[in-house]
Amino acid sequence: MDVALAKAWLDTAADAIAAQADQLTTLDAAIGDSDHGVNMNRGFGAVRTALAGAAPDGVGAVFTLAGSTLVSKVGGASGPLYGSALRALGKSLPEGPEVDAAAFGAGLRAGLEALRKLGGAAPGDKTIVDAYLPAVDAYDAALRQHGGDRDGGLAAAARAAAEAAAEGVRATVPLQARKGRASYLGERSIGHQDPGATSTWLIFQALADATAP
Repeated sequence: MDVALAKAWLDTAADAIAAQADQLTTLDAAIGDSDHGVNMNRGFGAVRTALAGAAPDGVGAVFTLAGSTLVSKVGGASGPLYGSALRALGKSLPEGPEVDAAAFGAGLRAGLEALRKLGGAAPGDKTIVDAYLPAVDAYDAALRQHGGDRDGGLAAAARAAAEAAAEGVRATVPLQARKGRASYLGERSIGHQDPGATSTWLIFQALADATAP
C-alpha cells in the first residue's frame, strides 16, 4: 500500500458512508440516538477535505491525519473510536511512502486494539468489534494463503476482510447489546442490526474496492 492507495481507500469509504448515511441513521434510530449516519458522513467528509489539502509523506501519516480529523470533527462515540483506530494504524506503520500487506495488516490489528481499549467492547457485545475482529482475522488468514503474490496478496486479504465483516454485521442482529447506548435497551436491542458494525463493514468493503485489481 502506498500513499495514493491509502488516500483512495479513505475516499472510497467516504463515498460509501455518504451513500448509506440514511440507512446508518435508520439503524441507529432503532437502538441508539439516531445520529450515526450523520456523524459518520460529516467525519469522513472532513477526512476527504483534510487529505485533499495535505501532502502526507508516508502511508502512516495519511491514517494519522485521518484519525485526528475524525476525533475532532465527529460527535458521539464514533469519532473517538474510529479516530483512535486510524491513528493507531498510522502510528504502527513503518515510515515511508509504501508499506507491505503484512505491515498494513498488523496496523489494522493495532487499530482494533486501540478501539477495544477505548470502548471496552468484547466480541458478542453488539458493537464495531463484531465486524472489525472477524475482518482482521480473515485478512491475516488470507494473507498467509496469498502472501507470496505481491500484486494479489493485499487485494485478496482485503476482499476476505470485507466478506468477514459483512458476516459479522449479520451476526449482530440476534445479539443483545452490552455496550453503548443500545445496551440501555436490554433485551429490546435483540433483533436489530448494529449501526457501528455496519459502518465498519462499509469501511472494509471500501478497502476491498480500492485494492481490487
